[in-house]
Amino acid sequence: MIQVAILGFGTVGSGVLEVLQKNAAQVTRRAGEQVRVKYILDIRDFSGHPNADLFVNSIDPILEDPEVTTVVETIGGTKPAYYYVKSALEAGKNVCTSNKELVATHGAELLSIAVKQGVCFLFEASVGGGTPVITPLHQCLAANVVSSVCGIVNGTTNFMLTRMEYDGMSFEEALKVAQGLGYAETIDPSADVDGIDACRKISILASMIFGSEVHPENVPTRGIREITIDDIYFTKKMKLAVKLIAYARRSEKGGFACGVEPMVLPVESMMASVSDVYNAVLVQGDMLGDVMFYGKGAGKLPTASAVVADIIDAAKLGSSIHDSLFWRPTAPLKGKITDVDSYTYYVRVNNLDVETLKEDLGGVVLTLQHQNQTAVLTLPMSAREMEKRKEKLKKDGIHLATALRMLEV
Repeated sequence: MIQVAILGFGTVGSGVLEVLQKNAAQVTRRAGEQVRVKYILDIRDFSGHPNADLFVNSIDPILEDPEVTTVVETIGGTKPAYYYVKSALEAGKNVCTSNKELVATHGAELLSIAVKQGVCFLFEASVGGGTPVITPLHQCLAANVVSSVCGIVNGTTNFMLTRMEYDGMSFEEALKVAQGLGYAETIDPSADVDGIDACRKISILASMIFGSEVHPENVPTRGIREITIDDIYFTKKMKLAVKLIAYARRSEKGGFACGVEPMVLPVESMMASVSDVYNAVLVQGDMLGDVMFYGKGAGKLPTASAVVADIIDAAKLGSSIHDSLFWRPTAPLKGKITDVDSYTYYVRVNNLDVETLKEDLGGVVLTLQHQNQTAVLTLPMSAREMEKRKEKLKKDGIHLATALRMLEV
């Protein structure tokens, strides 16, 4: 029998218990033996819960119980999750987590501990929620050199951009709806709307495909606060869609690029049609070519199902799983990762002087005007060149409201 301890009994933690109880026969068949929850760690009072006898308020009984082979961490954040997870691994227990901040910040160290102790540290639910991304990357695509991963990895911002596109909502109106539905935090939604959540997720994926640790603080990150209904108007006219894209890829000019930012995509792109809270991750492998993983990126049972799948993998594969699921610890860079490749830009300015705009941007391929604003698509240029173009616009008295790179996939 596989004895499990769940740390944290919020949305995901309670979902894990529900999946293990409702699908007990299926899980037993897949794992090869029965999976039973022996402890649930939560400091809140669950004395009225049907499984009240499972609750403890200290990690110690779990660490000291030799029957507990797998610990599920769903607390979130790094305090006290990091201490709990590190202690569990050092005690020789497998750990399965949905905690993207923990994995992005301490993943390399925790993987090293797991390998040393001969146990598993698994985190499928940390990136795609219920959408499998981690396992396909290190198992199904093991014969490929992965050149890039990119996609929509935050359901909240994708929901908001969908509402702005289809319902004509402003950023503020879309955020209010997302908060009302529980998709965005009511007090501080910055983790979603400022790209912090997506940054943690792409840091994990980048670490996997590059084989060495990519630190979140080195990933250039922009959210969607600057996107307005004017941008939605212009991009729809241009047959483009605005999405918050997280990407990591080997650069055409050597090195690698990694970032999170709102980008424009041609409407015929596979990701342009991904709407509401759905996620999509496009992986490019040298043998397979392009493959996209699509599904719900959050939710109680979808996320819990990914955690339970990790419990099964830990039981069946053991520490050998880290032959492919591993990355080397590295020191953080002194600054942000630089993307040196060239892109077409969507640019919106609060000015109708098209000729000066064209000259300052070095030529454009498409121009639209609406009210007192002009939007254009530029010729391809690097980020460094775009910064120089912005300075020219500023000197000519033209305020650049938005500049979004185009992702052509």
